[in-house]
Amino acid sequence: MATASDTPVLDTLAAMTVDSIERCHMDERTLILTRVAALVAMDAPAVSYLAHINPAVKADFTVEELQDLLIAIAPVVGTARVMAAAGHIAQAFGVAIVLAEAEAEAIAQAEADSRSAS
Repeated sequence: MATASDTPVLDTLAAMTVDSIERCHMDERTLILTRVAALVAMDAPAVSYLAHINPAVKADFTVEELQDLLIAIAPVVGTARVMAAAGHIAQAFGVAIVLAEAEAEAIAQAEADSRSAS
């Protein structure tokens, strides 16, 4: 029986992703390339790219590889989709940076609070 959650949609998407990764036999880099290419083809929003930033970083995916991917699929998906994807990717990176900065600030504040309480 399913349990109640405050984020049922996100939980479902996470479970689908985990299931897909467990059943897929691609290496991490190929999986990321494939998923990003699919996002471009689908004209996915920035939040979809945001969900792939951490796995891409862990797989040592480079900006040059991202550029190569966009170049490779441009004749198939079209200029408009590639340009939209570039904007969505840039937006996702901006959000990721803001989130990382907020997390770093929260950690620094927690450490400062801990030191002052000692």
